[in-house]
Amino acid sequence: MLGLFGTLNLAATSLATQQESMAVAGQNMANANNPAYAVEQAVVQTSAPIETMAGEEGTGANIVSISEVRDALLDSQIQSENSAVASYTAQQSALQNAEAYLGEQLTNTSGASAAATNGLAAKLSNLFNSFSSITTGAGDPATVVQSAQEVTNQFNQVSANLSQVQANLNTSIQNDVASANQDLSQIATLNRQIVLAQAGGGTANDLVDQRQQTIENLAGLADISTAAQSDGSVNISIGGVAMVTGDNAIDSMQTYDAGGGQLLIQDANSAAPLAVTGGSIGGSMTVRDGALSSLQTGLDTLASQLITQVNNIYTGGYDPNGGTGRLFFTGGNAANIAVNSALVADPSQFQASSTPGADGDTQIALALANLAAQDNPDLGNQSLTQSYAQTVSSLGDAVDTATDNLNTSQAISTTLTNQRSSESGVSIDQEMTDLMQFQKAYEASAQLVTTLNAMMETAIDMKTT
Repeated sequence: MLGLFGTLNLAATSLATQQESMAVAGQNMANANNPAYAVEQAVVQTSAPIETMAGEEGTGANIVSISEVRDALLDSQIQSENSAVASYTAQQSALQNAEAYLGEQLTNTSGASAAATNGLAAKLSNLFNSFSSITTGAGDPATVVQSAQEVTNQFNQVSANLSQVQANLNTSIQNDVASANQDLSQIATLNRQIVLAQAGGGTANDLVDQRQQTIENLAGLADISTAAQSDGSVNISIGGVAMVTGDNAIDSMQTYDAGGGQLLIQDANSAAPLAVTGGSIGGSMTVRDGALSSLQTGLDTLASQLITQVNNIYTGGYDPNGGTGRLFFTGGNAANIAVNSALVADPSQFQASSTPGADGDTQIALALANLAAQDNPDLGNQSLTQSYAQTVSSLGDAVDTATDNLNTSQAISTTLTNQRSSESGVSIDQEMTDLMQFQKAYEASAQLVTTLNAMMETAIDMKTT
């Protein structure tokens, strides 16, 4: 049997166990507002019993480890959803910037876009109306030139703004790649620390929490693959290329110019193109090379066709002095379209007549006005105004799609995060309840020590009397 001293040792062990359990509860409560923290539990195990004539007799209990409540599958789902949320956020932000610069009220492809007062659609309409006003005598060449300059200035400004959006995305990609490489290096360092801590039979819960937070941060930058190892480390791959193996960051990402200022990603070791999807990096590349590129191409095509169609008609016309053959527009795309500087300097050179010296002949101006509704094979058998409406509507579709996808991913992410919080998060109520239980157990163990002390004093008194 244990005897008095054995029972006293049991009581001391119980005191230590309850004290350590209270310390774990205190750690949990201290991290109640730490989103990266997973609640910890003291794992209590019964001590080895001793054999007595009456049978096995318990020797108390000890804390053998401090574990954390973490669901690897749930962590993986949150990691994946973080990647999607960051991707759609980057896409939505860039598209909304483009929408603001375009200056139009966007709708989807099921209906025409509503023209804003300062948008290109309204300015194109004003230009064709000014051509028409020449035929009725209500307008004058100076108004035509002014309307044309407003159109070209709008083309130039929108093109410059879209180029700036794309440049900003390239800068964002560069910054995100640098952040991702830092995360990869930190994960390798944490792997090393975790493996060393666990190799001696210890735990590294705080380091695991820190690593998981870093992994989720990395997932917000690029879609990653993770593989847990038996030694406690986690391997990381991006685009099928291993980046972290154990405690070594064996590769990293870097940007390179694929031409025309289009930054792409390659792995640093082999300089081979790296397929980065998801995360803010993947989202920025997707919107830059997708919707924004299509918008810029559509504007350039529209500007080019406007230049070509107007000049084809206008060069055959005559001004009041018989002058002919001059261009109305110069340039070749949205970035450099401009009104002929000679016409700007002297609007009276406007070539409105189809024959020289024919007073009142405005056939060229009428033909220019009719371009507004004339179908063009190079624009998909649409008119200039219809083509622009389609371009604007496509941007509206892209904005709506990115917004819908973002809302869906955010809802899923919130659900998963709440689920993890309920499983791995700290519940103050539960910790307070546990703390009271540990306190009572500690008090009972202390009372046992007091009782044993009194019994030993009695035994000693009996021996000395």
